[in-house]
Amino acid sequence: MNFSMEPGVEAVPGKVGRSAAAAVLRSAMRERRPFDLESYVRRTRTGPCFICEFLKGNPNHHHHMLYEDDLAVVFLARAPNGEGRQLVQAPGYTLVVPREHREGATHDFTLAEYLRLQTVVYHVAEALRQELPTERVYILSLGSDQGNSHVHWHVVSLPPGVPYDEQQFHFLMAEHGVVELTREEMTDLTARLRERLKRTLVMNQDQP
Repeated sequence: MNFSMEPGVEAVPGKVGRSAAAAVLRSAMRERRPFDLESYVRRTRTGPCFICEFLKGNPNHHHHMLYEDDLAVVFLARAPNGEGRQLVQAPGYTLVVPREHREGATHDFTLAEYLRLQTVVYHVAEALRQELPTERVYILSLGSDQGNSHVHWHVVSLPPGVPYDEQQFHFLMAEHGVVELTREEMTDLTARLRERLKRTLVMNQDQP
């Protein structure tokens, strides 16, 4: 496993403090910005696999790494943009992916591999729940053979106070806009989630 830090990111152990939690909640509830869905769909249908490009280190596909081992990679997903802005569908919007390019949610894995991935998904969900104000955690696998084919699991914290008709798929859909975080907010969230996953996943692996 590898928990190497990105430059400028310092781990902050422990549960989320009141000020950090309040900042994340404010960012989650701030006004959403329009998202260029047409360009996103065009890149998805005609461009390279964004996950593979991220893992190759392509700066045009940069995301914030939270955890990696020989099978799984976990990162905070940013909405693609050319200015390097921290545009997200929700604070803490996390993807769990296999390191290799595989497309079937089940049939491209052995049972042991699948259960290892789902163990990572479980710990990501718990890390989000413990580090962010959370009413509910959403977990789902989407994608298409025609775009975003590299299988991945979305793990997303729904903050308190979101109206019922803006929850569930509405909350996850980019056509309803994205939230912009400051670089400092993204750096802080990355460090706290990375430290939480480091401790929980290592503890899980050390158990008989």
